[in-house]
Amino acid sequence: MDVPIKNRKVAGEALAEKLGKYRDRDDVLVLALPRGGVPVAAEIADALDAGLDLMIVRKLGLPAWEELAMGAIASGGVKVLNDDVIRSHNVSEADIEKVAKKEQTELERRDRTYRGDRKAPKIEGRCVILVDDGIATGATMEAAIDALRRQNPEQVVLAVTVAPQETLDRLAGKVDDIACLATPEPFMAIGKWYRDFGQTSDEEVRELLDRAWKREKQ
Repeated sequence: MDVPIKNRKVAGEALAEKLGKYRDRDDVLVLALPRGGVPVAAEIADALDAGLDLMIVRKLGLPAWEELAMGAIASGGVKVLNDDVIRSHNVSEADIEKVAKKEQTELERRDRTYRGDRKAPKIEGRCVILVDDGIATGATMEAAIDALRRQNPEQVVLAVTVAPQETLDRLAGKVDDIACLATPEPFMAIGKWYRDFGQTSDEEVRELLDRAWKREKQ
């Protein structure tokens, strides 16, 4: 697909076409990484007639450079660390724990904000399509995949708009299938490959989830 991509909605529509073989299967569940992954995943879930839910993951940014991930945490107590980044920036164990504690608080807040009292979906034995609006280092997605694997899904499918090829190659051994619209080089940043990469709000996330959950009840 040509880049830059118009927006997350268009990205979701294009990914849904690539994932057509998963349409009308009653074991498929689409999990979005909030916030930016939700508008993408909502289009996929709607096109595939599949359930939509969340995989909440928080990036662990370097203390002196938050944009650079030294790892990530996910629901279920999963922590994934990038040893190369930690070593090259001389990050101490105490600094890692301080950042992890802060992000754990935000992870729990998001879970309450988005899900309310809705129970987490059943993962065991299902085909789970894990969706985000892009991948850079892959630390966040790696934590999400590891958290999923602990719940024994039948299949894990990775669906992302853009990513560096080397990151996809590294993650390929952890998933059963990958759908990606573009692998531009040099990659630089996810937002560079969208024309509209405005921040997704908590309100938009809740609206998209509410719409999907109402559709499931029909």
